[in-house]
Amino acid sequence: MTKLKNSKILITGGAGFIGSNMIEYFLQNGNEVVCLDNLSTGHRKNITEFLRNPNFQFVEGDIRDLDTCKKTVRDCEYVFHEAALGSVPRSIKDPVTTNSVNIDGFLNMLTAARDEEVKRFIYAASSSTYGDSKELPKVEEKIGRPLSPYAITKVVNEYFAKVYSELYGMETIGLRYFNVFGKRQDPNGAYAAVIPLWVKKMINHESPIINGDGSYSRDFTYIENVIQANELAAITPKDVILENLKLYFKDGETPDIVYEVFNVAFGGNTTLLELYDALRSNLAKFDPEIAKAKPIHGPNRQGDIPHSLASIEKGKSVLGYNPEFDARKGFEKACEWYFSNLK
Repeated sequence: MTKLKNSKILITGGAGFIGSNMIEYFLQNGNEVVCLDNLSTGHRKNITEFLRNPNFQFVEGDIRDLDTCKKTVRDCEYVFHEAALGSVPRSIKDPVTTNSVNIDGFLNMLTAARDEEVKRFIYAASSSTYGDSKELPKVEEKIGRPLSPYAITKVVNEYFAKVYSELYGMETIGLRYFNVFGKRQDPNGAYAAVIPLWVKKMINHESPIINGDGSYSRDFTYIENVIQANELAAITPKDVILENLKLYFKDGETPDIVYEVFNVAFGGNTTLLELYDALRSNLAKFDPEIAKAKPIHGPNRQGDIPHSLASIEKGKSVLGYNPEFDARKGFEKACEWYFSNLK
């Protein structure tokens, strides 16, 4: 696969889980990387190893400040906008801050990227956009009613990106992530994602809590697949994208500018009970005591959808997206990393 090389890029939220993995990858390929993060949910430890690299620059700042966004994006060719306040429960508890970061901050970065005439603006969208749509698999052009303040912010981001593309000729690509997991995903805090949270409890010989009866399912997506999608979103030429869109939509109307969204997933689903069994069996390779772990069942979580499964045909057809890691392989690699780093 062709790689993004010798470019200057900005990664917002780079001290977070996804952003720090992207920084590591793009530095390895000879790019100059600027990281903008206010460290509210990201961690300095995630980027400490990069600080010695002359091609890396860390800017501690907030995307809610337009001047900071403009200064940080200066001379960058690509923007990967990963900064956001994630978590459906957090957005239900504090919708005002979620809105401020995810919409005001997004608009600031979009505006700064427009003013600096970056080549392409790639941003983290979300599978929460599908809301109450019961259709499976999830197809990009068919979304439902958002079920949380967080989901609303992600829908609004997509509208802003499309409008900026139409009004100002910007090239924008949104990547709707489906339950991303992997190394550096934080197991601590009230809003920790399910995989690192459960792994930490099992390593400590504690019982994880399964929300509901365990039948809810998700399209768990390993971090390496996400990195691949981001790189393809940056390097696939405009004419190739537009031509492939025509082939993908066949007789439908296709745009003459780039403002697309794509699902980023593996295209398979795993129930919470299956997830529990997979994590337990992988961790038990390192500590046989973990094989005895039993889960505790709690109530379903407010704002959760029962099932999530992505169609990745659009990404395959238009960008050449070809995820290498299914959930099983990803669980194995993630458990190995966590056991080495949490013990």
